[in-house]
Amino acid sequence: MTTAPRFIIITGLSGAGRTEAIRAFEDLGYFCVDNLPPSLAAKFAELVQRSPDVHGAALGMDIRGGSFFPELAAVLDEFEGAGLPYQILFLEADEETLIHRYKLSRRRHPLETDARLVEALRRERAAMEELRGRADLVIDTSELTPLQLRQRLNESFRLVETLPFQVRLVSFGFKHGLPKDADLVFDVRFLPNPHYVEALQPLTGTDPNVDAYVMGFPVARETLERLEGLLDFLVPQFKREGKPVITVAVGCTGGQHRSVVFAEHLAAHLTQSGETVWIEHRDAGHQRGSR
Repeated sequence: MTTAPRFIIITGLSGAGRTEAIRAFEDLGYFCVDNLPPSLAAKFAELVQRSPDVHGAALGMDIRGGSFFPELAAVLDEFEGAGLPYQILFLEADEETLIHRYKLSRRRHPLETDARLVEALRRERAAMEELRGRADLVIDTSELTPLQLRQRLNESFRLVETLPFQVRLVSFGFKHGLPKDADLVFDVRFLPNPHYVEALQPLTGTDPNVDAYVMGFPVARETLERLEGLLDFLVPQFKREGKPVITVAVGCTGGQHRSVVFAEHLAAHLTQSGETVWIEHRDAGHQRGSR
């Protein structure tokens, strides 16, 4: 039995955080479109309902729709008449906060062309009052940081089908360059190098003999224990920030032995802790896999 996609309309006052909300919904796995004219909203919703790969969609709309915006109320009535389920998220903030944000961004309010900023804000608030009354959830972002807003949205709109948080572990060689997408980089070049052991030189860190050699040194075992503890502390912090994935890079000189051994051990530790892990040995045959 298939479940109808969750359909969210994100609206509210200009400067209240709609752009940040759209980004949060994208990270939650929603298909997002911003500033679509209300006259096209029904067609968009119809396409979403017919797409088996879309589990949730979010449509950003605000007063910038100009002459099209008054049509939104009629579109919502059309949704209800067609039995199309939807939810309205309305974002707002107090006048002082909105003025401060506009001064910081140096952007013009959509209604400011023929009015001062304060008057434009008040006109918009009055125009949006009816829509606010129809909202399923109203969030005042005056005292919220972007991170706190994302956390609120995660709590209220997370999809069952949303991909779990993922840790990507990449082993690499410094002589080939740093992974450009790394969030954390650990350097293990100070450890004894199997490259100088003739029997181990052609092997990689996935070989048990290389692993036994590297981990046979007390400094390696202590380093691994400390890195595991650091990740145990840091991963929940990245989750709390709302990041869907973090990339942890472990590097040695060539990316064939020591970094591979450590990436494998860290992957095993995180998997045992219940994390979803993807591992890549970039410079040792480009081995990839999920754990």
